[in-house]
Amino acid sequence: MQKNNVYLEEAIKHFPFGGGVKEVIPYGNGHINDTYCVTAEQDGKRQRFILQRMNRNIFSNTKELMENIVGITSYLRKKIEENGGDPERETLNVIPTLDGETYYTDSEGFGWRVYLYIEGATTYDLVENPEDFYASAVAFGHFQSLLADYPADTLHETIKNFHNTQDRYQKFLEAVEKDVMGRVKDVQEEIAFIKAHEKDTYVCQEMLKAKELPLRVTHNDTKLNNIMIDDTTGKAICVIDLDTVMPGLSIHDFGDSIRFGASTGAEDEVDLSKVSCSMELYELYTKGFIEGCKGRLTKKELEMLPMGAKVMTLECGMRFLTDYLQGDTYFKIHRPNHNLDRCRTQLKLVADMEKKWDIMKKINKKYV
Repeated sequence: MQKNNVYLEEAIKHFPFGGGVKEVIPYGNGHINDTYCVTAEQDGKRQRFILQRMNRNIFSNTKELMENIVGITSYLRKKIEENGGDPERETLNVIPTLDGETYYTDSEGFGWRVYLYIEGATTYDLVENPEDFYASAVAFGHFQSLLADYPADTLHETIKNFHNTQDRYQKFLEAVEKDVMGRVKDVQEEIAFIKAHEKDTYVCQEMLKAKELPLRVTHNDTKLNNIMIDDTTGKAICVIDLDTVMPGLSIHDFGDSIRFGASTGAEDEVDLSKVSCSMELYELYTKGFIEGCKGRLTKKELEMLPMGAKVMTLECGMRFLTDYLQGDTYFKIHRPNHNLDRCRTQLKLVADMEKKWDIMKKINKKYV
């Protein structure tokens, strides 16, 4: 028996699946946690669950991680019930262990958790249909709306300084100075581009300090594949993957979606002529996000949405280049220069946004 299977079987015994576990199979294509779909049968009825082994290398404090998730999902469940929705499908539901805990720690020290499986819904990795991108915008906007009154400052930072762009910029400068892989000489153009945008790295944090932008509950990984879309209606019904839910800025959530979803090229596209920020997709997402927020964002937050897109794209490009300079230790790579290719697509997007800045502001004004 493989070692991993020993811990998997150990974890299964600590959740209320009973003796009727019929199938356990790997599930999804996530890169962080180990995920399985468990099919169990009790009293002649079959039910599916999502079982996950949490990655303690990235999320070092499992207790705080689960406190965040249980707090958020419990609050969302209450709001959904008040709105006449279906809390079994419109938010994640944590299934306690047999001991009543929110997670189980195996004999190797890894935490395991179980969610109720959401039937009749699918996630998509790429924007194949513009309507799916719009649906995700409404869903992430609605996520902001539902959690607008949640005390964001009570949440733990599951990853310290995750979207602190000032801190990311300082780490980038350190990586350039140390040049541990001897790669700086080959990326002078990219380094110069980022240094020329130093002021942009300070904008969001300075506005937060000045209380011009409010602290919000933010998802911090607002990709299309973190939305469950109903197979029948085509509507987004549930925001998933809540590990990075932390105190943050709403414009970061908006911006990360634009960075990933409104690009005309893949994140690691080598041919930069294929990479641009689609104003059609930008407008579609802006419309959906503002609609989903239902008036819960401030005037300044709405005004700063384009800057959120630019800053998040710049930050991501910085992170890819920093990792490249440090020897590709954080992001998984599948070929030489993979992180450099990723960096270049992000910087190309930033440059393209700047060319289209007046259009972006005009679109923003239209829906605000």
